[in-house]
Amino acid sequence: MGFLRGFAASVAFVLVTLPVFAAELVMVEEPGCPWCAEWLAKLGPIYPKTAEGQFAPLRQVDIRDTRKAEFDVELTRPILFTPTFVLVEDGQELARIEGYPGEDFFWGLLGQMLEDQTAFEPAQG
Repeated sequence: MGFLRGFAASVAFVLVTLPVFAAELVMVEEPGCPWCAEWLAKLGPIYPKTAEGQFAPLRQVDIRDTRKAEFDVELTRPILFTPTFVLVEDGQELARIEGYPGEDFFWGLLGQMLEDQTAFEPAQG
């Protein structure tokens, strides 16, 4: 009985200390996509360190996986282009950026999308 109580307490501690993400950014990509490679090379290392990346962590998904029954995001429409960045909350698509419009446009579009669709508050600077 003592073991079970201790085990339950350990599991509860782990569950309480795990970060809870209300939103995530799903990057839909495919092999050979030059724009995907450019985004991953230029912004991939930076993204998790930004306020946006901490608020909506990135998950990379192959475009073929979005067509499978077990894909866990309810999309508003099929994804046809890569990269496509899908803002997701509770398994539902909130908004998307189709293509990679370059670094400056990407950050502006992402920031606006987060502000419009979530509780994200940009850093004042």
